[in-house]
Amino acid sequence: MKMADAVALAGHEVHVCRYREARTLLRWLGEDLDGLRVLDVAGGDGYWAGRARARGARAVALDLAGAKLKYGDRLTGPPALIMGDALALPFADASFDRVMSICAIEHFDDGARALDEMTRVLAPGGELVMSADALTLAGQWPGLYRAHCERYHVQRTYSHAELAALLAARGLEVITYQYQFRSRWAQRMYLGLSAYGGKFGFNAAAPAVPLVAAADRGARGDGGAIVLVRARREGQRAANQGGSA
Repeated sequence: MKMADAVALAGHEVHVCRYREARTLLRWLGEDLDGLRVLDVAGGDGYWAGRARARGARAVALDLAGAKLKYGDRLTGPPALIMGDALALPFADASFDRVMSICAIEHFDDGARALDEMTRVLAPGGELVMSADALTLAGQWPGLYRAHCERYHVQRTYSHAELAALLAARGLEVITYQYQFRSRWAQRMYLGLSAYGGKFGFNAAAPAVPLVAAADRGARGDGGAIVLVRARREGQRAANQGGSA
């Protein structure tokens, strides 16, 4: 394994949040993506889009950060890496069969506009899988919440109901959703790591993943630090899914 691959794996998967979060979204995308056009919006160095490519997808990662894209080009088997704005995607209508976005919408200055664009480039019958900060108990720790928002440029949070309404207005139906970091202590840990954990706090907390997962299974009701949504665009998918992304 190349050093760049090892560093990327450690950064993305040795992580108390991203391992379960991104792996769930990938599972929702499907194990066999042969020939499907997949876009990761705000996909950074393209690591997760690269995992879709390994399943046969014609994958693209889009991000505004040139340094991340440059690093992604050093990875083994990278997806297509494109610099671009999530609020003005540089792709034609219906260019992709799947769109993915991992905890990005909460950082956008105009989340509704980003959803407009994701819907526009998604083919009829195609699917969108995404996650977002929900932080449904954040009101219990206002200081930590403010620190989290300031540090990570979080503009707002989203519940599954809010996302479902936004997506429905754009012709997408939510198929399933899931909250992670559902318990009170897990949400408090998430905010504490964000506010005080330092640059690698979420990575250092990776050993807590089994505890968080077990707590999630035992929690009742809706709510959590992160919400994951899988939605499908109205319409029939074309018989021929070829074409250039």
